[in-house]
Amino acid sequence: MIKKAHITKMKDRIRIPRSKWKRRLLGWALVVGGILGFLPVLGFWMIPLGITILAVDSHFFRRVRRKTEVWWGRKRQDKK
Repeated sequence: MIKKAHITKMKDRIRIPRSKWKRRLLGWALVVGGILGFLPVLGFWMIPLGITILAVDSHFFRRVRRKTEVWWGRKRQDKK
């Protein structure tokens, strides 16, 4: 089965590799790079992007992403 080659988030399309091992490598590289976010060039923004890419293939990361989205939505709703 060929998966789509992009992720859609907030009206933005992010292209990702079609190969499963390339997606995993890219996702883990973003997460590890995000952990080193205190260094120049790298940033903490890389962690959620890496988790989003890993969620394409992994049930665990898909669950983490969904729980985070629900938490963030409820937090934003409480502010209003």
